[in-house]
Amino acid sequence: MTKRIAILTGGGDCPGLNPAIRGVVLKAAKLGYECVGIQEGWKGMIDAAAVPLSLHDVKEIVGKGGTILGTSRTNPYKKEGGVASVLETFKKLGLHALVAMGGEDTLGVAAKLFKEHKVNVVGVPKTMDNDLDATDYTFGFDTAATIAVDAAERLIDTGRSHRRIMVLEVMGRHAGWVALYTAIGAGADYLCLPERPVDVKDMAAKLKAAHAKNNVALVVASEAVDITGEQAPKEQLDAFGHMILKARGVAERLSKIIEAETKIETRSAVIGHIQRGGGPTLFDRILGTRVGVKAAELAHEGKFGHMVALKGDAVVPVSLEAATAKLKTVTPEWLKLSDDLL
Repeated sequence: MTKRIAILTGGGDCPGLNPAIRGVVLKAAKLGYECVGIQEGWKGMIDAAAVPLSLHDVKEIVGKGGTILGTSRTNPYKKEGGVASVLETFKKLGLHALVAMGGEDTLGVAAKLFKEHKVNVVGVPKTMDNDLDATDYTFGFDTAATIAVDAAERLIDTGRSHRRIMVLEVMGRHAGWVALYTAIGAGADYLCLPERPVDVKDMAAKLKAAHAKNNVALVVASEAVDITGEQAPKEQLDAFGHMILKARGVAERLSKIIEAETKIETRSAVIGHIQRGGGPTLFDRILGTRVGVKAAELAHEGKFGHMVALKGDAVVPVSLEAATAKLKTVTPEWLKLSDDLL
């Protein structure tokens, strides 16, 4: 009987997932495995919702955004009987291994399942936030930042036309990598990150000076920044205990504060889920494909409890437990660089 590898994608979608799925299926076929796709992340493992994944199914998905398998933020450890259902599905589908593609939450579940139940699981790092500590880059990040830079440059154009200050809110729950790269890449005038509170007086002074020189100024802000002296909106939590950020309205709050402090007309834009959709950049297509291929190899070699990481130019296995132990946030060296430029 042909051995079977299952693939799931969990958490927020991002460009690069489909190339990664394709990489697993193509390499698994060469190693003599058949693949099945789990529908909607860990929810599909609870519900035993799976579909066959043939070479034909993945032939033309390398350039497509999103995930053909669907996704959810389901946490089996928060569902009554969830873990038991996952283990039962593993047996029911006759799986040799499960390749879990996701960020800290999806892979955190995978790490726990391996530690507690020795489930044959391999992890693939996916997050547009680029906040997994054990890998240099995660696919989805390059595309998200590239789209955000394009949006920022467009805001600068319209802001200059109307002599305004513009605020662009980008995604980034705990780590400000997207905002950092966007601000540097687009030549912004101020950067707001989750890693440090926003100093309103400093921001206002720098924006007034930039606007006086250029008739426009741009702020790039992560969606979860803290603003000094302001009480943030009450938070709602998701299944993994993270704040649901749609109610925070960082861009709008910042624009009101900036206009009050500078007396300069200020407008805001939220790029939001646009960063998640669309075809992946070449970098993310190649990275997604490489980590997918490596995940199939690790499954074949029986190296379970590991995640595929990019280290320099190599894709290598690292412990899932170590990979999910802490988040990779913007370092002091990067903060200094941004301060030197902005």
